Amino acid sequence: MSTNQIPKVEEVGLTGGGLEPRRPSSSLTLTAALLGFALICLDASVVNVALPAIGSTFGAGMSGLQWVVDAYTLSFAALMLSTGAFSDRAGASRAFALGTAVFTLASAACGLAPGLAPLITARVVQGVAAAVVLPASLALVRQAYPDPARRARAVAAWAAGGSLAVALGPVAGGALTTVWDWRGVFFVNLPVGAVILALLVRAPRSRPRPAPLDVPGQLTAVVALTALTFAAIEGGTAGGAALLVALVAGAVFLRIEARRTHPVVPLGLFRDRTVATAVAAGAAVSVAFYSMVFVFSLFFQQVQRHSALTAGLMFLPMTGLIAVTNVVAGKLASRYGPRLPMLVGQPVAVLGLLLLLYVDAGTPPLLVAALLIPLALGCALTVPPLTAAMMDAVPADRAGLAAGVLNAARQVSGGLGIAVFGALVADGFEAGMRLSLGISAVLLTLTSVLSFRLAGRSARRA
Repeated sequence: MSTNQIPKVEEVGLTGGGLEPRRPSSSLTLTAALLGFALICLDASVVNVALPAIGSTFGAGMSGLQWVVDAYTLSFAALMLSTGAFSDRAGASRAFALGTAVFTLASAACGLAPGLAPLITARVVQGVAAAVVLPASLALVRQAYPDPARRARAVAAWAAGGSLAVALGPVAGGALTTVWDWRGVFFVNLPVGAVILALLVRAPRSRPRPAPLDVPGQLTAVVALTALTFAAIEGGTAGGAALLVALVAGAVFLRIEARRTHPVVPLGLFRDRTVATAVAAGAAVSVAFYSMVFVFSLFFQQVQRHSALTAGLMFLPMTGLIAVTNVVAGKLASRYGPRLPMLVGQPVAVLGLLLLLYVDAGTPPLLVAALLIPLALGCALTVPPLTAAMMDAVPADRAGLAAGVLNAARQVSGGLGIAVFGALVADGFEAGMRLSLGISAVLLTLTSVLSFRLAGRSARRA
């Protein structure tokens, strides 16, 4: 899923600055960038299956487990709004090396964490580092392949690395937790990080170039998103106070963005109906997909009492088909426009969610795994076309900003979905799971209607 949040490199507009006269092998640069992107994608999915083991070690309840996931997701999403500009200012190679080093050290801190609070803190640092790695890795690919045809193939390989990591994440998490310990899902990042840093020794050096940073906007966005997530997870009096903070910070954020020359989120983008619909559909897909992976990771282990390895294997059919479906969706969008795959994908995902309503503790795990496939197929059919539609709707010089907004919106929505649905299943797992499935189905139904209206309008214009 995550790989399709990134449009073509030409659209993003990341140049990485100029190169030094001597250029080492571009294949080494691509390998480093691919491994870096795969590493941060893996960490978004590998931890879910390990959550029950983490909870058992630290005596953590549902809210603690939610924070283990959302600490990474939200810091990753919120900082992604600005890290593209940071990569340009620092130089892509320097930013990528810094992000990889910090991510690797934070992974070690996660694996060595003596308690839940240190683990969550280290997860925040991981998310911040991942937000730096993502745009810098794409910029490195851009600068290593100046020829458009070779660059397109390199970007496809880079994206495939992320798809493979997402697909293998639950299985790897289950295997590592079963054979080793939950700490293994973090320690496995260390050798990969070391290999990346070794490859970077021969990577092209990027010259920094000016890029505006909206520090006040970024800070208020972080406060608003963190407070909103806290309110959803914790509830009660503290949650009410956090919700008030989120509302105030959100209002301040909107005021700042309306007045900035170079805002982190250009509010004018949302006046375009295509942009607004693409962001809404992307958010709904993320709520449905990422939240259900979280919920069913717990369902397989806490309700059906299967091992972590079994739970991970149950996700392999749905995640394994995503990369193939993404390619099909991209070809359909190129040939027919975004209308067809979006109008097929979202209803298929809704059907999958409705079928999952009949799952209970006695449902055979292989049947649950099969019922998860329509959800994955529908989401994978939807994301590439909505990304293409959004990129087509904005001027070329704003494509990078638009991509950052779309990516951040999807990550934030997934994190908030985990926060809300985790709270629902904490009060009664099967009832909360069904309510979560119903909410996701309603959201995707609404965005299906929006997509239909938008597609028809686009067709009439054509």
